[in-house]
Amino acid sequence: VDASWYNFRQWLEYFGNKFGREIIAVPPHFTSQECSNCGVKVHKSLSTRTHSCPHCGHVEQRDVNAAKVILSRVNGRGGHPQTNAGGDVSSTSVGRETCLSKKRR
Repeated sequence: VDASWYNFRQWLEYFGNKFGREIIAVPPHFTSQECSNCGVKVHKSLSTRTHSCPHCGHVEQRDVNAAKVILSRVNGRGGHPQTNAGGDVSSTSVGRETCLSKKRR
C-alpha cells in the first residue's frame, strides 16, 4: 500500500510542477476527529458521519470538517512543502500523507 501511495504522490508532484502548482503534504492523522472550528480532538467511530464538537458546538458533515482541518494545516499548522536543490517539489519519504495543490505565486 505504501508503494502505491508513494507512486500517487510522485504523480501529483510531477503534474503539480508541470502546471505550476505547489504540492504540500499534510499528515492525515486525526483530521476527521479534530474540530475545524476550535481544534479540539473529538473522538468518534468511523460510522459517525457528523462532526459535533462538545467544546464549541460546531456541527458539520465529517468529511467537510476533515477537509477544513487539512486546509488549515496547509495554511500554517503542519503542511510541509518539500523541494530539492533545483527548487522542484519532490519527496523521498514514503508514508500516508494527504497532498493538496496550491497555485504557486
